[in-house]
Amino acid sequence: MASNYKLERAAREERGRVRSYQARRAVHEHQTKRRVRDNLLAGGGLLVVLTLIVLAQVAFFNGGPGTPVATDTASPSATPAATPAAGENVGAVPASTLAEARTWTGSLTLNGVTLGIELDGALAPQGVSSTISLAQSGFYADTTCHRLTTEGIFVLQCGDPAGDGTGGPDYSYGPIENAPADDIYPAGTLAMARQGGNGFSMGSQFFVVYEDTTIPSDAAGGYTVLGTVTSGLDELKAQITDAGTSDGSTDGAPKVPTTITGITVQ
Repeated sequence: MASNYKLERAAREERGRVRSYQARRAVHEHQTKRRVRDNLLAGGGLLVVLTLIVLAQVAFFNGGPGTPVATDTASPSATPAATPAAGENVGAVPASTLAEARTWTGSLTLNGVTLGIELDGALAPQGVSSTISLAQSGFYADTTCHRLTTEGIFVLQCGDPAGDGTGGPDYSYGPIENAPADDIYPAGTLAMARQGGNGFSMGSQFFVVYEDTTIPSDAAGGYTVLGTVTSGLDELKAQITDAGTSDGSTDGAPKVPTTITGITVQ
């Protein structure tokens, strides 16, 4: 009788050990599956974030809604003009020889912040010629800087007489000149805005890069680099760009209303 009792007790203990092992194994398998699932979700989430960042940068300068590379094809009164065909200038574009294939020095004053500037008439003859012509004619006087971006791409865009990204002179021109092959625009770069995919849509709008920025090329290429800011960039950041946008977004009108109060070149 005692022998049977011991056998039954041993059997119960063995069954208990088996159930305990199975329970531990089930918990381990559940934890393993959960870790795999969590890793997949985390990896997928990271991929989505990275994809959105890349798409945002591409869309930013490629003519999508709210793009800062303005149409730049309207007259100073913001009357719509014909959209230039790819590879074709429209209107009385200043001769590219005006730049004299030399370096031009001068200043760009925004809200009393004076930026020293150099324009490269050898590497961007058409862009610099147009800029010189507009500056000397007084076109830029009291025009606003209507757009500031503060994440990924760091630019302040100016030179639109309409003040909303739609204005420009009574002409548009190309081609794209002096664009960086690596799509990197260092802090202090002065470059021309344009329509996405159209290298002959430049007019008066330009942008100041206030922190190193990568701007992906589109079907037309990169963006015409006119020259550089040689002084005053830190003051520009402290007084204007560091304040961000008026609505707190990463892309919009500057919180500090900004006007071109002077521009000289010689």
